[in-house]
Amino acid sequence: MEPNLRSGEDLQYYLERQASQMQERASALHEAFAAAAATVTSRDGAVTVTLAPNGALRNIRLGRRACELGEARLTTAIMETVRQAQSQTARAVTNSVESILGGGQAVEMMKSFLPPEPAAYDEVDQDKFVENPEPDQAPPPPKPPTNPPPASRPAPRRRPARDDTDDDEVDPW
Repeated sequence: MEPNLRSGEDLQYYLERQASQMQERASALHEAFAAAAATVTSRDGAVTVTLAPNGALRNIRLGRRACELGEARLTTAIMETVRQAQSQTARAVTNSVESILGGGQAVEMMKSFLPPEPAAYDEVDQDKFVENPEPDQAPPPPKPPTNPPPASRPAPRRRPARDDTDDDEVDPW
């Protein structure tokens, strides 16, 4: 493949120009990736997560409302907020690459791995990961037994009787 030399341009100048353009793109990508970190807060404000551009979790902050949610709903809120932040971060990185390098197979491959766009109007089911959702009303207290079973103790276990006939062969001590 022949280099795309301008008229009167020598090969050394062409290579220096290419290297300079690559350095500019690398610097722009570095800045874009640094800016792609995401901080997302759940709708109710109970959970705020911060992710690095590579998707690594940097911080989780729990708001005042977090304790009121209960374990299962808090877990769901954390997971949903992390997923939103991961999606936001992945889209920002992909858009940065596309804007700096242009389209191409690499950008199309990156886009193929993006999660689907969350619908803005969809209500997240807070109980979807809950094994046993917390009921809205407290269950009725259990009824006491009418006739309690009699308390009995198990029979003590007894050692087998010792046979002293061949004691020297079995137990040399």
